[in-house]
Amino acid sequence: MEQKKNYTLVIIVMIFLFGMISFVTNLASPMGDILKYQFGVANWMGTLGVFANFIAYAIMGYPAGIMLERMGYKKTALAAVAVGFVGVGIQTLSGVAGSFGVYLLGAFIAGFSMCMLNTVVNPMLNKLGGGGNRGNQFIQVGGSFNSLCGTAVIVLTGVLIPEGIKNAQISNVFPLMYAALAIFAFAFVVIAMTQIPENERVAQPVKSEKSQYSPLSFRHFVLGAVAIFVYIGVEVGVPNVLQKWLQNPDLNVLGAGVNAEAVAGSVAATYWFLMLIGRLLGASIGSKVSARNMMLVVSSVGLVLVLAGMYAPISTTVNMPVFNGAQGFGLVSVPVNAVLLVLVGLCTSVMWGGIFNMAVEGLGKYTEKASGIFMTLVCGGGILTLVQNGIIDLTGGLGYLTSYWLTVVLLVYLLWYALFGSKNVNKDIPVE
Repeated sequence: MEQKKNYTLVIIVMIFLFGMISFVTNLASPMGDILKYQFGVANWMGTLGVFANFIAYAIMGYPAGIMLERMGYKKTALAAVAVGFVGVGIQTLSGVAGSFGVYLLGAFIAGFSMCMLNTVVNPMLNKLGGGGNRGNQFIQVGGSFNSLCGTAVIVLTGVLIPEGIKNAQISNVFPLMYAALAIFAFAFVVIAMTQIPENERVAQPVKSEKSQYSPLSFRHFVLGAVAIFVYIGVEVGVPNVLQKWLQNPDLNVLGAGVNAEAVAGSVAATYWFLMLIGRLLGASIGSKVSARNMMLVVSSVGLVLVLAGMYAPISTTVNMPVFNGAQGFGLVSVPVNAVLLVLVGLCTSVMWGGIFNMAVEGLGKYTEKASGIFMTLVCGGGILTLVQNGIIDLTGGLGYLTSYWLTVVLLVYLLWYALFGSKNVNKDIPVE
């Protein structure tokens, strides 16, 4: 009975950490718009904060897996939270110093923390759920809280920029920075006081066995790691470019009479809110529907929505409930393209848990190292978003919707992975 109580507390802590990951990571996207205008840089350079945050995964992913294997869940989580506090602290100092470089350093260090936390929470929730459909369900629950925090930080950023994106400064979002620092400090105390179940450390008797196989020996895991690289590019790229398009003062997509920054932020936040709804739905059916079937449906529907969002006439508008600055919350007319792209959030919502679940299924003792490798490929969120913004710059700053062709290609790969790439063809490899 005591053991069950401890497990319940661990689940709550892991879900809480899932939210922290989203809060800090999603702050980088609207910050890119602030940096773009404060320092007068191109779209792709404004995305360097997102890039720095995610490229840290490429460096830290595998070492984080080794840390988890050697130090255990609790010590790795505590180290991650401490690093996150330092990273956000440096980003806050960049506002005081007015330095683009200092901000990028802070975003890079914060990325180390997010990678380490991801390495802990995903296998832990999957493990506590017993793997399979139940493990996927636990990850979806954590993802729901992740989306809630992601939604909040995007909305709050829009609220904190009352004078227009062109006049925004890093100091405008200091309240969010302080909140992030407080979250990290609180989390450190909670984790330090929480009993977290660890895997038993068994001495490795045969050295040659360790070198004979690895997570990379499993084809479905390798393809799944590529799938997570691709997926994060979709998840981050869709709302990132959408928000930039809607609030671009030169294009004036939303027309006169609206606070473009607040409305664009609300629209992007709606994407993350729909991810929350999708993850709650995914969690509710996760024990009955396989991760593979979920992925087949959402990647197909996502593909249709993105194509429709690219080619729907911009002149066609629909009313959408958003925050419109001083005018408060209400209905504002937005292009139907924006609504179609926002709906992609329902599709991306369950992809993370689904891909992770399929990729590590049947890996046994290789799961912890696999989690580290898996996290390395999360850098796709920075690299592919940078590429998508580069496409916009190549089209003279006009091809926001054209840049979504990259998203189409990525979704086609995810559909293929669900259909064929996720099958374990290496069942002959011993995993005990």
